[in-house]
Amino acid sequence: MPGPGTAISAEIAKFDRLAAQWWDPKGPMAPLHAMNPARMGWIIERLAKGRPNRLDGLRVLDVGCGAGLASEALARAGARVTGLDAAVGALGAARAHAAGQGLDIDYREGMPETLEESGFDAVVALEVIEHVADREAFCRQLARLVKPGGPVFLSTLNRTPRSFLMAKLGAEYLLRLLPVGTHDWRMFVRPGELGADLRAAGLRVADIAGLSMGPGGGWRVSRDVGVNYIVMAR
Repeated sequence: MPGPGTAISAEIAKFDRLAAQWWDPKGPMAPLHAMNPARMGWIIERLAKGRPNRLDGLRVLDVGCGAGLASEALARAGARVTGLDAAVGALGAARAHAAGQGLDIDYREGMPETLEESGFDAVVALEVIEHVADREAFCRQLARLVKPGGPVFLSTLNRTPRSFLMAKLGAEYLLRLLPVGTHDWRMFVRPGELGADLRAAGLRVADIAGLSMGPGGGWRVSRDVGVNYIVMAR
């Protein structure tokens, strides 16, 4: 996944190695597959507000798109999607899967600061900011790429004792829901820290919600931001 000007190459390589398994709903990306309907439903609901034809014609940039879980959800809702990632293998998987689904998504290799095009109607960066070296610089790039007043969506993990137990020890070591080493708990981002990074980039948090996993493994939007959460900024 891409970072700002100081991308962490080890993080990019980590997700590139998972490219062939990205679309396996029971594989190493199973938690993202399970979470995706809830997080994308929240995003699409806000993007579609006041629009009679949902996202038809809306230009959306998916930063750190990986193999395209979010990009495909946005495209199915009618958006014109550009997916951006530095992981070449993941992009190959994204292009192949989109072609198989008959979806027209513009996948590009690169990082936010290398993308010359700007003025997107909306920008999303999901499960990315906890993998970059300079959060504030990353947020500045997201603000540069969206049109003035357009929404920027980010989802990430809160740095709390509970997230260490659930998202790090539980998910990676006990339940083996994710490959060991997927996350560095020290890079998880508290909502206040993310809000400060966004303000430094000229954006303000307009909405925030938690993403919570139920006993059966399903995910829902909630008020609990103690582990996973999602924000909309403008």
